[in-house]
Amino acid sequence: MTRLLTASITLAGVFGIVLLDWVVTPANPYQAPPILALGSGLTTSGGFCGALPN
Repeated sequence: MTRLLTASITLAGVFGIVLLDWVVTPANPYQAPPILALGSGLTTSGGFCGALPN
């Protein structure tokens, strides 16, 4: 395998996954979280592996 073939397969796979995600769930900018929420006042959600249980 050459680098060109490997890079082409990888890029086709990445674009394929992005395209599949875009087709299955179209973007809704009104419900999407901000990309960078620095200083937005939004609270964090989700978990952190190192967080201790209450």
